[in-house]
Amino acid sequence: MRKFAISDLHGCRLTFEALISKIGLTPDDELYLLGDYIDRGPDSKGVIDFIWHLQESGYPVYCLRGNHEQMLLDLYNDSRSLYDRGDRNLLDSFGVSHAKNIPSKYIKWMNQLDYYFEVDGYILVHAGLNFKTTNPLSDYHAMLWLRNWRANIDRQWLNGRIVVHGHTPIKTEAIKLYLQAADTTPDIFIDNGCAFTHIDGLGKLCALELTEAKLTFQEFIG
Repeated sequence: MRKFAISDLHGCRLTFEALISKIGLTPDDELYLLGDYIDRGPDSKGVIDFIWHLQESGYPVYCLRGNHEQMLLDLYNDSRSLYDRGDRNLLDSFGVSHAKNIPSKYIKWMNQLDYYFEVDGYILVHAGLNFKTTNPLSDYHAMLWLRNWRANIDRQWLNGRIVVHGHTPIKTEAIKLYLQAADTTPDIFIDNGCAFTHIDGLGKLCALELTEAKLTFQEFIG
């Protein structure tokens, strides 16, 4: 059984489908998605629909929430949100003019998403962990939003575990370096900024196979 982690799909459905094909995902594998399925890219609805298709076809796919799902939930629930009415590309993919017109089944799905997974010596999370608190796994806000937390990593608390996360887009070569250094600094970025095709070194999706610590990249399509 192989176990893959992918983060920050951001509406890049065709790229996501191509990456799944490239890694040769089978129903005997496990796929962990680390949030931010929506916004920026052209087909947020299609990304979620494809996730559902994989699950309905017998593929073990496990999904975390990201800060972009949380922003949509906040807007939908009349809570404080960074959105005005929703990301334009998101709304266009659903054919609506306001986030509150997105079909409720998508909102319900986002609302039940987990904040973290523990898998075979890894902690999978969207953004990061707040090591300034007694129990980093209790700070859900940090898991969605935190940046620049590496200096506070508590190796004793991690006890050999490695944090795998997205949220902050970094260049392809930097992702490779973080993976190589994981034994000494136990966190691995896997957000290669798929929707940022105009920035050199970004514009790809990245899959990390957890058991063999192997990276696979797919350039943006569509």
